[in-house]
Amino acid sequence: MGSDGTLVELNDAADLVFPTARPGLPLADAVPSWLARAHRESSGQPVRGLIAGRAFQAHATRLGDAVAWWLIDETEEQRTKQLLEVERERTAFLAHASTLLLSSMNLGRCMEITAQLASEYLADAAVVILPPVVNKLTMVWRARGGQAVREVLAADPATVPGLDIALRGFPPVPSRWIDPASVADWIIPDGLGPVGSVAVVPLPGQGVPAGALVLLRTSSRAVFTENEEVFARLFAARAGAAMAAARLYAEQANITEILMRDLIPPQLRHVDGIEFAGGYQPSGVAERVGGDFYDLHPAGQAGRETFIVLGDVCGKGLEAAAMTGKIRNTLHALLPLATNHLRVLTMLNSALLSSHHTRFATLVFASAVRDGANVRLRLTNAGHLPPLIVRKDGTVEEAQTQGSLVGVLPTVHASTAVVHLEPGESCVLYTDGITEARGGPLGDTYFGEQRLKDVLAECAGIPSEAIVERVQMLAEQWIGDNHHDDIAVVAITAPRHREDR
Repeated sequence: MGSDGTLVELNDAADLVFPTARPGLPLADAVPSWLARAHRESSGQPVRGLIAGRAFQAHATRLGDAVAWWLIDETEEQRTKQLLEVERERTAFLAHASTLLLSSMNLGRCMEITAQLASEYLADAAVVILPPVVNKLTMVWRARGGQAVREVLAADPATVPGLDIALRGFPPVPSRWIDPASVADWIIPDGLGPVGSVAVVPLPGQGVPAGALVLLRTSSRAVFTENEEVFARLFAARAGAAMAAARLYAEQANITEILMRDLIPPQLRHVDGIEFAGGYQPSGVAERVGGDFYDLHPAGQAGRETFIVLGDVCGKGLEAAAMTGKIRNTLHALLPLATNHLRVLTMLNSALLSSHHTRFATLVFASAVRDGANVRLRLTNAGHLPPLIVRKDGTVEEAQTQGSLVGVLPTVHASTAVVHLEPGESCVLYTDGITEARGGPLGDTYFGEQRLKDVLAECAGIPSEAIVERVQMLAEQWIGDNHHDDIAVVAITAPRHREDR
């Protein structure tokens, strides 16, 4: 550029960029306005602008009275930077989405999060739909900036192009093939306005479809591009995995809850005036079941014996609980034989041995019946700790019954003791989770049988519920924060008054 503002010379490359420029032309007539303005201002700083739709960076170099401008085509570099920035934003979004989706194992919450993220980042509105159940669809709608709405509709997926096959896990139909005018009204959130573009994306689960995601853009926004649809599928993969995991968790939790009902020791009650109370505490804070158990089978009519069993399966946790369930179910089947404790033990032992189970158990059977003002107990010990009898004067006696544990030897041996409880007297059955509980001042002393007897001596004449609560409370205080085995205790108390029938 000359000092008079005219173009002096162009090289071959510049001649291609400025095809109308010729030496001698005023600069303003030869180059774009942004370059002419930069020449007039002479700031010496690089400037940027567009030439024929391409991006250039221009640098000035003074050559005496003239100025030479040399240009760098940075169109591809800017395009690459823009693409890189888009990918960074998308990667950050996917990471954020994964964090939110994995923060909840609730299926409904996962659906709401999916609809929220999709409506804020991918479209003007989003609809998350689960596979149909009995011709009904569970759905979550959300428009940008609005609240998620959940509903169950008796709607036909075939009325939304591509939705039916997406719910079955097939690849999505390109959005350009979907006519927004053909979309059923039930899929469109209230107040969204005219729909200009629709994308239906399957939500892949863990081997089975988790549902479908419907993205809606209003007529004021651009249609979905192929690149945007690919990105939507990446998001859908994460959302589908989270929803599938949440559904699996819900199914497992429901199954676990159903199974737990039969594994957790029951709430005991009074039968024919005889007080029965029980308490159970598993070994782990996060566990609800274990190897200790008790069951009560009330007499069908007055004068018949009520059968109660307390047991301790080797081990703890779910594996021990499974064995516990087997024993309890077997004993329930053997109730018609409950008048003969040894026969029940023999048949239970045979059942456990035939199952090739490696665990064994210790048990105490008690059959209780009113005998006038007293209660007559038949107690049979199968390798367990001795039942303790709490007399009304505070004396604590061990019931004279012994036997072998079940599930190990082909033959079991056991003796049955008959004990009479006068009004207010009790029989206490317990597991070694109490006597072998470590604690105390130094944290390493067993609670022990003698300490348990001393506690029970103080419980003479009190209700069975109070005895159980007292034993559990003192055991917990003794254990403190130490680890302990499963704990189970049952108290059987004779009516304190003759009229307790």
